[in-house]
Amino acid sequence: MVVTSEKPQQQSPPIQADNRIAVLLMGYGEVESYEDFANYNEQALHLLTAKFAPVPDWLYPPLARLLAIFDRHEWGHQHNDFVSPHNAIFEKQRVGIEQQLQAQWGDLVQVFKAFNFCAPYLPEQVLAEIKAQGFNKLLIYPLLVVDSVFTSGIAIEQVNQALMKLADEDQHWVKGLQYIPSFYNRPEYLDLMAQMVEEKIAEELAAGYLPSQIGIVLMNHGCPMKAKGFTSGIDESQALYELVRERLMHRYPLISVGWLNHDTPLIEWTQPDAKQAAENLIQLGAKAIVMMPIGFATENHETLLDVHHIVHEVHKRHPNVTYVQMPCVNDRPEFLSMVAQWAKPHIESLMSEEGFEVNPSLGMEKAQSFHSHDGDIFQHSHGHGHSHGHGHGHSHGHGHSHGHGHHH
Repeated sequence: MVVTSEKPQQQSPPIQADNRIAVLLMGYGEVESYEDFANYNEQALHLLTAKFAPVPDWLYPPLARLLAIFDRHEWGHQHNDFVSPHNAIFEKQRVGIEQQLQAQWGDLVQVFKAFNFCAPYLPEQVLAEIKAQGFNKLLIYPLLVVDSVFTSGIAIEQVNQALMKLADEDQHWVKGLQYIPSFYNRPEYLDLMAQMVEEKIAEELAAGYLPSQIGIVLMNHGCPMKAKGFTSGIDESQALYELVRERLMHRYPLISVGWLNHDTPLIEWTQPDAKQAAENLIQLGAKAIVMMPIGFATENHETLLDVHHIVHEVHKRHPNVTYVQMPCVNDRPEFLSMVAQWAKPHIESLMSEEGFEVNPSLGMEKAQSFHSHDGDIFQHSHGHGHSHGHGHGHSHGHGHSHGHGHHH
């Protein structure tokens, strides 16, 4: 017995100090000082809009300044100097998730936050800090937008740019990397969404309305219908909506998806938008409307200001209807423990895996040799007419596609 009880000690992966894991929670971040609006918008235009709108580079700075004027008007004048609670909530999420993970692993695991558009938490700044603190394994974890396909594509784009800058020439400091793309189909999250709606209805509406008179708008992050060939998260968001709806529809038949779109000219967005969705349900006999964000995990100006505007406009047209604006899941303890649970298998596998060794200069050599090799074959097949070269000649056309990302 003594022998077997000691044996697992030797078999379990040795956890050395060099096996430290940084969990990188990623969100958009939001402006807290109005002076930062133009800067924020420029980052967002570069990363987001460039993926689906034909905007030339020189237009970014003036466009960002123009948008800043609108933002300032909306947040400052229309909403008495609104300051978004997003960053503070995101910090609470970070702390809560870290406490859960450190209960199991102590200081070997630390949770960092990165904001796509907000210094001093840009991915580049945060990854520099992670490297300086001696972490060598990364778990990348987009948290804000639940579909996360498009959004986390942006997260990975920024992480990759940062890792390029932080790479040492002959040996990369990152020895392990994992990624959690989304939780749009996790049953615990879906159950919680439905539970939040049901609790709210019981609390505020059940006494005054029949279940068939209560309309529920489940709000997703809006997606452009075409995004220059990028997958834009529509499929995942649609699935998220259907799965939450399934949990509610037998009791509450009036449910619609409502997309929180950024209505930009020339771009076709997901339909119906949240305002149209509320109107539709009212037409079907809803006397109360519940606006529930399911596609955002953290409160932000879209879930607060945009939804507030929508409710205001619909109320003007239908003053006899009751409107309930619900919060995001935010730092509810059951949500934070869920998020930590989803991270655990990834952390375990990073802990137990032998770290990989990546030599950035080898990658460079490989890319360069591919080009020269490709050229040889191409010339060879043309010069001598050898048919065996043609298959490779075809690949020449594709060989350049990897450069597309650099046009931003």
